[in-house]
Amino acid sequence: MDRIKGLKEYVQVGAYREALELPGEACEEYKLLAQGEYNINYIFTHPINGKKLLLRVNCGSQMHLEDQIGYEYHALELLEGSQRTPKVYYVDGGKEMLDHGVLVMEYLPGVSLDYRRDMVLAAQCLADIHSVPIPEGSGLLCPGNPLKAILEECEEMVKVYMDSPLGDEGTKKRIRILLDAGWERIRTIKDQDVYKCCINTELNSTNFLINGEGRGNYLIDWEKPLYGDPAQDLGHFLAPTTTFWKTDVILKPSQADAFLEEYIGAVNGRFSVEGLKERVYTFIPITCLRGVTWCAMAWVQYQQPDKLIFNESTYKKLEAYLSHDFLEMISRDYFGEQGSLRPEAAKDGKPEWNN
Repeated sequence: MDRIKGLKEYVQVGAYREALELPGEACEEYKLLAQGEYNINYIFTHPINGKKLLLRVNCGSQMHLEDQIGYEYHALELLEGSQRTPKVYYVDGGKEMLDHGVLVMEYLPGVSLDYRRDMVLAAQCLADIHSVPIPEGSGLLCPGNPLKAILEECEEMVKVYMDSPLGDEGTKKRIRILLDAGWERIRTIKDQDVYKCCINTELNSTNFLINGEGRGNYLIDWEKPLYGDPAQDLGHFLAPTTTFWKTDVILKPSQADAFLEEYIGAVNGRFSVEGLKERVYTFIPITCLRGVTWCAMAWVQYQQPDKLIFNESTYKKLEAYLSHDFLEMISRDYFGEQGSLRPEAAKDGKPEWNN
């Protein structure tokens, strides 16, 4: 806990201990569990009731929120009825004692999702989460035009790479071509009045905790929830920039379609799925652009010597996603002629990502 200045002292203060019904004097042991790009997670056992809990320390906000951790806490409160997300017990986004927000939630068991084995379980999990009624005005952000909002976010993120002298000029040109194709793709798409719910927007395989059929299967890491179309979540889940992030999997169209059929069956009439598939396939290529531009921004951040969180595996993926081969695959398979890159984009004529 030494890497977070003041954290050891924070867990000993009265307000924290009283809220969690901990003994007056700290006797629990906090162990590093995992860290992402914006949060560091510690696990500890409650010394009185024996429950395993997770202490989450927020180190940044993708959404540029002043109280990022409070926003995440609120989303988890809204979703508690799904029984697919962790219960939350404590939040402090005031940053009076620490420079970071703090959240305590239950620790849930499970392993990361396997795209070759667990797609039905993922479909059931997402259907239950998306079926939780969320009223308008719930406090969740709701972009008026989500496709446009994603592309605007892409432009904001990629500017970091475009403005950096460290970025590869060929990569910059390829990303610009793809973004222009994305803007052209959504130009004629009209807004639709569709069912909205709390969506996660970051459905990486490691954000699922899988325990098997008939057991608890969960979705964690609610850093960037929105009030939006479930098709946006499903598009993110199926996009190659998502599936390949922590694995070597890029789904075939038939696999994506089979997953959507399982999801629609799991929804079982709890909300309207009319036009859902078509909207998902609209979100997938735009989601690819979000993944690529986030990687471009993160790659520049990873060059900074004072970066608080550094994951070696993440850095390798950043380089892979920004490679000319990977960008060529996105261009060819998800944008076709509209996002065509120059012939020299692929090394040796054929990208290694070609399935």
